[in-house]
Amino acid sequence: MNIFWKKGEMCIRDLVNSLPEPRPSYTTVSTQVSFLESKGFLTRRPIANTFIYEVRISEKEHRGTTISGIVERYYNNSFASVVSQFLEDEKLDVNELKEIIAQIEGKR
Repeated sequence: MNIFWKKGEMCIRDLVNSLPEPRPSYTTVSTQVSFLESKGFLTRRPIANTFIYEVRISEKEHRGTTISGIVERYYNNSFASVVSQFLEDEKLDVNELKEIIAQIEGKR
């Protein structure tokens, strides 16, 4: 998805060529793209003898959906529990927490 968000629409061959070495096979990439299309992340349209794929969901939308799913599934829909977990694991320091609080207060 990151390559599509950065480069825009492309065919599978262009996607394969955009990947770092050692590149996966065309078939492997095609399978992954088909999966992303089936999940509604990509759409395709025929051009000559190939398909051009493009994103249907922005990176921001994807992040939001992913985070919400994690919070719902693993934290009983409690964002406070997520913040507490980060504090316990020392992945979030007091200054970052203050920044979050300032952002929340700015939204009110």
